[in-house]
Amino acid sequence: MSLRSKVMRGSAYLVFREGLGMLISIGNVLLVTRSIGPTQYGLFATAFGLSQFIQTFGHLGVGVYLIRQEGEQSPRDYHQAFTLLLGLGVVFGSIAFLSVPLLQSWLNIDGFAPLFEVLVFFSFLTIIDQAPLAKLERDLEFKRIAWVELLGQLLMFIVSLGLAVKGFGAWSPTIGWCALQLQTCILLWAVSRLRPKLCWDRDRIKEMLSYGFGVSASGWVWYLRTLINPLIVGRFAGETAVGQIALALRMLDVLSFAKSATYRISIAALAQIQSDGKRLKQAISEGMELQLLALGPILVLASWIGPIVFPILFGAEWIPAMAIFPLLGVTYLTNAAFNLHSSTLYVLKRNWEVTAFHAAYVILFGIFAVFLVPRLGIFGYAWAEVFSIVAYSVVHLYIHRLIGSPNYQIAAIWWAAFILAMFSYQLGWWVVGVLGLVFLLPETRSRLTVYLKHFRAMKTG
Repeated sequence: MSLRSKVMRGSAYLVFREGLGMLISIGNVLLVTRSIGPTQYGLFATAFGLSQFIQTFGHLGVGVYLIRQEGEQSPRDYHQAFTLLLGLGVVFGSIAFLSVPLLQSWLNIDGFAPLFEVLVFFSFLTIIDQAPLAKLERDLEFKRIAWVELLGQLLMFIVSLGLAVKGFGAWSPTIGWCALQLQTCILLWAVSRLRPKLCWDRDRIKEMLSYGFGVSASGWVWYLRTLINPLIVGRFAGETAVGQIALALRMLDVLSFAKSATYRISIAALAQIQSDGKRLKQAISEGMELQLLALGPILVLASWIGPIVFPILFGAEWIPAMAIFPLLGVTYLTNAAFNLHSSTLYVLKRNWEVTAFHAAYVILFGIFAVFLVPRLGIFGYAWAEVFSIVAYSVVHLYIHRLIGSPNYQIAAIWWAAFILAMFSYQLGWWVVGVLGLVFLLPETRSRLTVYLKHFRAMKTG
């Protein structure tokens, strides 16, 4: 099977898995959050967000190193990766537990500490399963990955909902997530046919850490943005506001299932053409358009029907989450358009350039949030992130310097049209006409025809 066929088939499996996962997540978010309420969900979101940030340190980019590594790999490479990840998990897990008093003092939220400690403990599993996950992704075994992750989401939904209806509050999603991690770790090791063994090769460890530190540094910096909700909003607006923002972000994550799938496969796919600058530039140009087509209509539809169905499904207490949805949708749509920029820089081993872009974004976001959240509450958070999208100019400049400028013309028009359409309630329904006119443009129809032919060819092939 050709590389193109493997990539397209792998993408189809992941999109299928993400689509089914979206339905499960919608049910999970709807039923669990409605059962436990904004305050308890905000408590979980605070503990979860902070535990996930610390977890990112434990990965140290080892998984990406295994995927990106050139040449043949042996089981010894994965044994060495497992050994390194095991040590990193212990180190950063210990640091997380030692940080509990400091975090509790800053947040001053009752019930935070035990939730955080349990989440940190089970985060260890997501660190050591990076080795089998990397093997499956390197081999483009996305069908197996899809089923493992789907079963995990289903288990989390069942456990979380069962506990929520029994009145366990914030512990419901916490225990559900822990069950997901335990099952996923076991299944990943099983389907990858790897067996965890200890191994020590100083030269290979040095190579892994050298590459992985650059990848992880960018991830650590980018993940700082997730701390703004629990640390800044939590301190100045309380856990209920954290819960409102967390629900809006969760809904956006669920609706962005196609973006998540394509990002995961992009590094493995781009690695195959990393020496051809022209093909990389074309891939970015087409990728921007496809990402916007995959996410834009979903966000627009959600912004139209959300104000009507949201209070019915979640209850009146969750209405503020829908109020900030269009603003946060702007940031998600922009991120989707620039997804392949960062992937390309990673493939070209320009990890520190990605780190610089992430730092610019997070610094802007943090500054705006500190200024706006105490004044505007959750709307201050949303506007702070909207203002921060100017930082994407940094990643564009890096790509332009390396391989030339991608073609932004059509992508920019679609991006603007989708954003206007998301604000139909605020600006008026005339914006829908603008969206319709954009998709009647000859260039737009030509692009859509080309992409439709590609997908038809993939289906018949």
